[in-house]
Amino acid sequence: MLQLTCPYCGLRDETEFTYHGAANVHRPDANASEADFFAYVYLRDNPRGIHQEIWHHTAGCRSYLKVRRDTQTHEVFASGWPGEHIDGDGGGHTDHD
Repeated sequence: MLQLTCPYCGLRDETEFTYHGAANVHRPDANASEADFFAYVYLRDNPRGIHQEIWHHTAGCRSYLKVRRDTQTHEVFASGWPGEHIDGDGGGHTDHD
């Protein structure tokens, strides 16, 4: 089972979280074109490999967190707050501690 480290609650099972998508996708401005909103909602990459995602701790503290993981192996390298820089070698809370 996938386990994620909430920066507030610590290590928890993935069943406590809801996936919210890629951390690099940003909502278009309110005055953006219909095509921009269509692309935002429906046209997403499905990366294979290391990727940063946003998760919501819905069955816990209800915080949002950013997770760096490998989408192929499901190995979780690090997690942290959405505005925090995370990588596998430092920033954020590593899931190997």
